Amino acid sequence: MTIGKCSQIVILSLSVLVSVGTAQPSLTVYNQNFAVVRDRLTLNLRQGINEINVTDITAHLEPDSVILRDPTGRHAIQILEQNYRSDPVSQGLLLSLFEGKEIEFLTNDEKIIKGRIIRSGYVPHQSGMQRYGSRYTQRQYQNVSNSQPTIEVDEKLRFNLPGLPLFPSLSDDTILKPTIHWILNTDRKGRLEAELSYVSGGMSWKADYSMLAGADTDELNVIGWVTIDNQSGKSFDNARIKLMAGDVSKIQPDQDEYRYASMVASPGGSMPAPVSEKAFDEYHLYTLNRPATLRDRETKQVEFLRAEEVECEQLYVYDGVKIDHNRYRHYSPDNLRQNRDYGTDCNPKVWVMKEFENSEANNLGIPLPRGVVRFYRRDDDGQLEFTGENIIDHTPKDETVRVYTGNAFDLVGERRRTDYQIDTSHDWLDEAFEIKVRNHKEKGAVEIRVVEHLYRWINWEIVAKSDDFIKTDSQTVEFRVRVPANGEKVVTYKIHYTW
Repeated sequence: MTIGKCSQIVILSLSVLVSVGTAQPSLTVYNQNFAVVRDRLTLNLRQGINEINVTDITAHLEPDSVILRDPTGRHAIQILEQNYRSDPVSQGLLLSLFEGKEIEFLTNDEKIIKGRIIRSGYVPHQSGMQRYGSRYTQRQYQNVSNSQPTIEVDEKLRFNLPGLPLFPSLSDDTILKPTIHWILNTDRKGRLEAELSYVSGGMSWKADYSMLAGADTDELNVIGWVTIDNQSGKSFDNARIKLMAGDVSKIQPDQDEYRYASMVASPGGSMPAPVSEKAFDEYHLYTLNRPATLRDRETKQVEFLRAEEVECEQLYVYDGVKIDHNRYRHYSPDNLRQNRDYGTDCNPKVWVMKEFENSEANNLGIPLPRGVVRFYRRDDDGQLEFTGENIIDHTPKDETVRVYTGNAFDLVGERRRTDYQIDTSHDWLDEAFEIKVRNHKEKGAVEIRVVEHLYRWINWEIVAKSDDFIKTDSQTVEFRVRVPANGEKVVTYKIHYTW
């Protein structure tokens, strides 16, 4: 682990130069927009007090997460004081430092004129506004009525710069990059290979899956990618990169043996796996098996999954009820029962769903991190055509993945209520429905899963039905019906509620 080649670490009080270690930097990037950074610093310390500046850090470091330690345990290091400065020198910052003072400006015609800075127009650093909330932000912006500087030249005010500002020499405490300043106490002098680790924002990763089906089959060839995004303000050369998948609790501001290798290898097993996976604590850790350079403002993609002949089933689901939840959000259960119109609007669309088992028997069987799944089908001319996409959540092995990919063009549903009777004095309600599903395909019958939500009350009994049903939960049933090509199927049922 190392800080990059251009970093500068100086023992100020001793005027001793501190070199940089040669080990690889290490990153663990979480899919919640942060990362843990680990670098190794070579420090030449003397016994007692030492002052050190570290500048090769990210621009989104969380200061209270910093850990400095001797991995060997030979040196006792005590951080007496840590200061983090993250507002590097800029024209706006220097203008603010010289408010009320006179500086020189270089005009377009190469003349030097003098002007007094009345207002710099400098907008305060964003991190303070994120930490302290909207009231703090409003007060900060009151101090800078707008982002235009106000300069007095020859006793006249200008709401722009009269030329290129020429500032005096920088003072010793001016920072050019985000900086950690330490006052350290150590029990003995000598060379120390210290490890610096911290949590940083500005980095994230996500998974993407391409599911490729043939022209006449629903079997899939699966390719998975991880996409790593670095917007941290720092580049990492030849870094060891890990990716953590899972719902790790992270407070947000107000605003090894790997079973995975056989999965990601080619079918012949001749190519090494680019990414390894293992369980870690209550999460899953994916490790890039070769070092990679991750530059600032760079997006890097690495293939982590390749599988063939994954069996996938295409499902058609008709969920015919259409409820405007905003309209009924203040209704009580009694109000909903007695409202004759509740649940009578019809959704005509039949959903297309893809379903497959994440199991070894189905050539998968590994933890799938959250990501976008895109489906393609090969046309008879050999070209791949996009057929839909959606997001899957973190999916453990041996679980079923079901993804909505769109609405069927040639399948239509129709739902209407045929009876409604209520007796509030004896606490019962009867309701009957007729559901029609039509298949306009020229060839082939299809199975459609007709889903009905029994939303009037929790105590119910279906007293009449045209087809058998499956109870999928306490208030949902599903009729699985077969609809012939160019045909129609009618499902009817009557339900009796009591309370």
